[in-house]
Amino acid sequence: MDDLVRRSVAADRFATLLLGLPAGLALALAATGICGVLSFLVAQRSHEIGLRMALGATRRAVVRLVMGESLRLTLAGSGIGLAASIVLARSAAGLLYGVRPDDPAALGAVIALMAGVALVAALLPARRASRLDPIVALREE
Repeated sequence: MDDLVRRSVAADRFATLLLGLPAGLALALAATGICGVLSFLVAQRSHEIGLRMALGATRRAVVRLVMGESLRLTLAGSGIGLAASIVLARSAAGLLYGVRPDDPAALGAVIALMAGVALVAALLPARRASRLDPIVALREE
């Protein structure tokens, strides 16, 4: 009986695997992209961050600044992605079993996952910005 059940769902498992692997790669690519964009933004704003630190900003304030920028970008991307997923969900309705394409729990879980990935990806640039030496940052131009 186990073999019969395994064979009956083999095609669905294979389709899930074919969709899951690119989804995992897309998540890793998104995290890499977020980290790269924030690293670029921190590098561009190193003079400003150095000035803030020279005027008394704490490391915590600098981390909060970079993480706030990450949160704003994440919310903008989540809004665009949510709108696109609602529009494109009708074409994927046949691939879903037991879940509606516009299921609020599934969409909320994806947005929460992406927000978590974005915040983790933003930690490295935020820590790098907080360790910036104000004197070096102010000398560069």
